[in-house]
Amino acid sequence: MSNDAVNQTRRRMLIGATSAVGAVGVVGVAIPFVGSWNPSAKAKAAGAPVRYNISKIEPGAMVTVEWRGKPVYILRHTQESLDNLKKVESMDILLDPNSDQPQQPGYAKNTERAIKKEFSVMLGLCTHLGCAPLFRPDVGAADLGGSAWLGGFFCPCHGSKYDLAGRVYKSVPAPLNLEVPPHRYENDSVIVIGEDQEA
Repeated sequence: MSNDAVNQTRRRMLIGATSAVGAVGVVGVAIPFVGSWNPSAKAKAAGAPVRYNISKIEPGAMVTVEWRGKPVYILRHTQESLDNLKKVESMDILLDPNSDQPQQPGYAKNTERAIKKEFSVMLGLCTHLGCAPLFRPDVGAADLGGSAWLGGFFCPCHGSKYDLAGRVYKSVPAPLNLEVPPHRYENDSVIVIGEDQEA
């Protein structure tokens, strides 16, 4: 084999090796660069919208999602819980059954306080002093009023009670319904918390 042929082979091998190392380097730089486009934890805490796949939530279950450093409860109703919301409303035990107080968006001014009847979305902070109310869906709970309790939220700090849509009961320390954060549905499976449906 002549020197020219050896040099050509060596040149091809070096070009191929350099190209492979360069490609690995580009990928190594691209991954963190593309990852940097996602909002940081600091940006999320400051108010960046949060997406959540609601198709994972079983009927009757609730999940907690963090937005702006606050807990957001997403509750998927069963038909029984939707029926119980109407029953609670007819019992005249709610302080603001129509969500007339101004801290609520327009789409919270219905029985379910929701854009989609099936899902209630609310901040998990008691409107009295900001404790986290407990999810108590157990109908007829003796410690919460027996037959008058049709499921809801109970604040263990000072005893405030809310129904399953986050509407506050009368004669408890909390003065307002649980706040409904701005949200919208990106599609049938994804909710975006932090972007207003009405915008």
